[in-house]
Amino acid sequence: MQDIDFKPSDLIEYLSGKGYDAVSVDGYKVIAKYSTIEKEIDSLYSGVGLRNISHLGIVELKGNDVLDFLHRISTNSTLNLPKAHTRVTLFTSDKGRIIGVARLINFEDYQLLVCDRESKSKVMRWIRKYVISDDVQVNDANPKYNLLELVGPQADSFIRLICGDVVNEIEENTFKIIHTENLLFFLIKIKDERGYNKFWILSDFENSKGIISNLTEYEGPFNFSMVGEDAYNLFRVEQGIPAAPNELNDEYNPHEARLMEYVDTKKGCYIGQEVVERLDTYQKVQKYLCGVKFDDQVFQDEQFVLFNENGEEVGNITSVVNSIKLELPIGLAYIRKAFSAEGIKLTAKSANGRSIVVSVCEIPFVK
Repeated sequence: MQDIDFKPSDLIEYLSGKGYDAVSVDGYKVIAKYSTIEKEIDSLYSGVGLRNISHLGIVELKGNDVLDFLHRISTNSTLNLPKAHTRVTLFTSDKGRIIGVARLINFEDYQLLVCDRESKSKVMRWIRKYVISDDVQVNDANPKYNLLELVGPQADSFIRLICGDVVNEIEENTFKIIHTENLLFFLIKIKDERGYNKFWILSDFENSKGIISNLTEYEGPFNFSMVGEDAYNLFRVEQGIPAAPNELNDEYNPHEARLMEYVDTKKGCYIGQEVVERLDTYQKVQKYLCGVKFDDQVFQDEQFVLFNENGEEVGNITSVVNSIKLELPIGLAYIRKAFSAEGIKLTAKSANGRSIVVSVCEIPFVK
């Protein structure tokens, strides 16, 4: 696989220089919004949105044993992952709890893992803990790479403005090097949560600036918008997408987080396998990630615990947003299996003693 000479730089500084306000989240910076949340949400649902996702955790792995090593310690099959392919895998503890969810990208001579920024340090420590005699080197790669995401039902058509028909040659979960219009980048095709093609664009600072400049110049028939983290978080909750640290952490397992599609139950051992398989075999899964709709207004910073009609604690709410699509407050929650069916009424009690009735919902909220 041909390499690109990446040069480290901060895309956030470039975007801030164009007048967009950066905010700090747990020590790293993101752009909260580029226009209005309504416009950005609309582009995600009916058009195409461009996100700077360079804030995600990026880990570089080098060595002859990387794919074999990941195959042995993570949940998905990676041993025979072809070059220029990508696959999602989970890292779980010996108790079957989630340490991190990562997309593995195979460049043959090296590999990248892309995960939530909040999970990166835990994933790196976990990998290093089990590297004994394996030829595996682990490096923090965030200073080296910029990563953009093009997402929405018009993404497939929109990316052709730069790449042309070569997009047709890229199969799902694979990537190609694109060299066009004086731009050089890796284009990765994956499926989004709604079944549409979305694209990751991996490149260096100068090329990323050029890509942003080129894409923002194209208007035409497309409903295009840059999308900030405020709008994406709202979209994420509406779509029932779990994220670290709210829904993805070592309190929950892949069954509870509804992530079993990334667990290869036929490949053999991985760390936490016995626990994860026993939960399924003996029907011991205690709770599931669900949606809830609030009967009253809430604040995003409010924290809630869920109770049934007998006053028994049955779950906790992990994320809360005020949905523009549904015009009401909604949230994601882990709820005991017996109370996780659509339509069940529960009481959410906040840390300050406020009580609100909620209705349990299937996710995603918005199809």
